[in-house]
Amino acid sequence: MIESEKIAIRARGLTRRFGDLVAVDQLDLDVPRSMIYGFLGPNGSGKSTTIRMLCGLLTPSEGSVNVMGLEVPRQAELLKPDIGYMTQKFSLYEDMTVRENLEFVGGIYSLRRAERKQRIKELFALYDLEEVANQFAGTMSGGQRQRLALAAATLHKPKLLLLDEPTSAVDPKSRRDFWGKLFELAEQGTTILVSTHYMDEAERCHRLAILDHGKKVADGSPQELQDNIHMSVVEVAAEDPYRTQQVLATLQGIFSITQLGMRLRVLISESIQDPEAQISKTLKNAEITAPVRLVKPNLEDVFVAVTQKPPQRATQ
Repeated sequence: MIESEKIAIRARGLTRRFGDLVAVDQLDLDVPRSMIYGFLGPNGSGKSTTIRMLCGLLTPSEGSVNVMGLEVPRQAELLKPDIGYMTQKFSLYEDMTVRENLEFVGGIYSLRRAERKQRIKELFALYDLEEVANQFAGTMSGGQRQRLALAAATLHKPKLLLLDEPTSAVDPKSRRDFWGKLFELAEQGTTILVSTHYMDEAERCHRLAILDHGKKVADGSPQELQDNIHMSVVEVAAEDPYRTQQVLATLQGIFSITQLGMRLRVLISESIQDPEAQISKTLKNAEITAPVRLVKPNLEDVFVAVTQKPPQRATQ
C-alpha cells in the first residue's frame, strides 16, 4: 500500500452509469505523486469517463474521489488551478493563432500579463512553437497541434496533468518526442495520468492500470504485471502458421495464439507442465516441424491474459 501523503489521486468504488450502461464499475485507484500512471484499455473500457470524473467534469454515480487532497466533485473548483487537462480531440481554437490560443488560456487561469508573456516565451522554446507562433491552429500538422495542446495544458504549471489518449493522431516520431516531454515534467514533480491503447506507450509508464468493460483487471508497474501474468508464453517459428495454429488450438490449456509474421506467440496456462515439450509433441504428431521456445511475457501478453476470455472448446 502506498502511503497517503504520496498519493495524488485516490478513488474508491468509483462508478458511473449512463442509464443501463455501467461505464465505470467499482474502480479503486491509487496514483502516486510525481509519476506517470497509465490507463491501458480498448475503446469503451471507461478510460475517458474515469478521467472526466477525476477532474470534476462528470459526477460519479457512486464512490469517492480525492485528488491532490481535495474531494471531487464537491471541491472541483478549488482543484482547477492545480490541473492541466488535454483531451483526445484537439480542443483549442482553430481560427486563432498559436500565440492567441496561449494568451487566451493564460487569461482563463488569471495569469498577469507580464507573467503570461514570460511563460508563453518559455513554452515556445520548450515545445518548438516559435516558428509557428502566428500560424492559425487549424492549419497545423498533427504533431504541431499536439505540442500546442500540451503547452496550453501546462501553461499554468499544474501539479497534475490528465491526458486522454493524447497521441492518437500523430506519427511515431511525434509520439516519441511527446513522451520525452512527459518524462521531463514528471522529473520536475508533475503527476501525470495518461490513457492509451498503445502497448509501447503503456510500457513507458511508471505504473499502469488495465481497464476492461469499466473494471480494473490489473494494476502495477509494467514489470510487475509481466512477472505475474500466470501464463507461460511459447514462441513457435512456423513455415505454415495457419495450419500450425489450427493444430495448436486443439491443445488443452491454450489461452490464445497470436500470429506475428511467420511466428506464433502462444499463451498457455501455467498449470501445464513443460509447455515447450507439450507443444513440440503436438506439432510432431501432426507432422509439423517448427522450432519451439519459451519466451518472456510482454505487456501485450498481459493485456490479452486479463481482457480476453479463453476459447470455448467443444466437449466430446
